[in-house]
Formats: sequence, structure tokens, C-alpha cells
Amino acid sequence: MAEPKENVRDVVVVGGGAAGLSAALVLARSRRRVTVLDAGTPRNAPAQAVHGLLALDGLSPRELLRRGRDEATRYGAEIVAAEVGDVARTPRGFTVRTRDGAVLHGRRLLIATGLVDELPQIPGLRQRWGRDVLHCPYCHGWEVRDRAIGVLATGPMSVHQALLFRQLSEDVRFFGNDQQIDERDRMKLDALGIPVVTGRVAGLEVVEDRLTGVRLDDDRIVPVETVAVASRMVARAGVFAGIGVTATPHPAGSCIAADETGRTPVPGVWVAGNARDLSAQVGAAAADGARAAAHLNADLVAEDTDRAVARLLDAGAVR
Repeated sequence: MAEPKENVRDVVVVGGGAAGLSAALVLARSRRRVTVLDAGTPRNAPAQAVHGLLALDGLSPRELLRRGRDEATRYGAEIVAAEVGDVARTPRGFTVRTRDGAVLHGRRLLIATGLVDELPQIPGLRQRWGRDVLHCPYCHGWEVRDRAIGVLATGPMSVHQALLFRQLSEDVRFFGNDQQIDERDRMKLDALGIPVVTGRVAGLEVVEDRLTGVRLDDDRIVPVETVAVASRMVARAGVFAGIGVTATPHPAGSCIAADETGRTPVPGVWVAGNARDLSAQVGAAAADGARAAAHLNADLVAEDTDRAVARLLDAGAVR
């Protein structure tokens, strides 16, 4: 990765995942000066492979990002390994300061910081996350098909999650974890043959680095090979509070509000990927970044044109 060079960029992209790199690629191909600041903490880092991505199914997340960086830099985008510490508005746009002291100036700001998965405080859950503790049937469901799957109740969407995983295996158990299940949801589980395990979950049983069961608080151990759990998905937005960008509450966590093009209510600030759309998989996040970049570039073109017209008028060249 490079060190910052030019003083003023057309766009500073914060976040070097699928959305940020896709946006940088589109912007660079439009001959925009763009710098991507990548903190190096992608959401899917624990996963072994990306699935459901056309023509790239099974590619490792690390390799996907490597290819994305190569493609973006081929057209002149700059990618810097750095974590943002502060963002401020200036008359020219924005000043972005990294935690290692670098300062960048951008006419526009694109937030592609993604989200953080907050998991229940159950021993072993975080350590197995992305391996045999999963959340998305579309991302990793095929890989656990026909296995014994336990779905851990964390909220109102957990029953829906159990129904989705039941499509992949006949051996699905629903761990109620002392949460209330309404009558209609219970009927759905019963209709599909998904037993409800009562009692609070105390931890996971792991033997030789392999998940073998769920341990309840009464010391019962229910054999499973995979645990599905809905995380609380929280947009990484804290560093942008100083310019008026904050996370908006969402039933599944929090996100940064924007219109369908990625434009936020804060002038000059755009957002793409999981920070805006909590449910976006890698392909959707990349598409979101490309869409935001195209609209962002059009916004810059409009501004550049208005300035050119103003200069023409000032010069008295228009009669």
C-alpha cells in the first residue's frame, strides 16, 4: 500500500472492503483523484471463503481484496493502510486525519467502513465465529448442509433464521435461550419438525478444535455441529459524528441513513456497503459502492461545470 501523496483529493474513501474498493475503481476510471483509507479490519476476515459471488464463488476474502486493490490502483487510485482518527469539514470539503498523524483533504467523502457483528456474551461464540458459528444461510449454508444445526435465539428474527437453515438440513434445533416464542412462530417450528430446546445457553462444547455441542446452564449438552446466531449489526460510524454523520437505529442494529444512491443528509458525504445496508453480501456491497461512485462523480461534474460557467461569466466571455 502507498503513502499519501497529493494534498487534495476529489474523494477520500474511508474503508477498503468490497464497497470502498469498488467505488475507488469506478472513480479512478473516471479520472478522479481518489484515496482509500483501509484500517485492515474487514467484517468477513474470519471466513475461509466468499460464497454466492458470481464467477468468484469460493475465493478467499483476502484474495478478493488483493485483486480489488490491484484493479483500483491500476487506474491510479491510492490505497493507504491507515485508521481514521478524526474528520472535519473545511471550506474546500473535508479534512481526514489518520491515527498515525497523516492529513488528507477531500472535496467529497465516501464512507465504506462496514459494520461490526455484536454477538451474545456466550463463552466460545466469538472464537468460533465465521467457522462453525454462522449467521447467513446464503453465505455459508451450503457448506453446513445436512449437518446438525443449532439456531440460537437472539431476537424476533431468529425463528425466520431457523426456517431458512431448515431448507439446508433436516436436523435443525432451536435453542430458545429463555426467550418467549409466540404461538404462531412455535407453530411454524413444529410444522417443519424443528424441536425447541428449553433452558439458557451457557457455552459451546469444542473437541479438538471442532464444535460438538451446545451446553445449557443445567449442564445438559445438546449435540450440534454448527450454530447459527443472528448478530447485532452495528455500523462503524463513530468517527464521523463531528461532521454530523451518526448511526440510525435499525431493528437489526444500526446503519448510516442515505438515499438509494448513497447520498447522506450531510452535504458532500456518501455511504456505501454494509454501513448503509446491513444485509448486503459482498456482491451487493460492491454494487452499492459502484452506484454511489457514479452518482458522486456526477455530483462533482456538476460542481466543476458550475465553476467553469462562473469563470466564463466573470471573464465577460458570454454575451
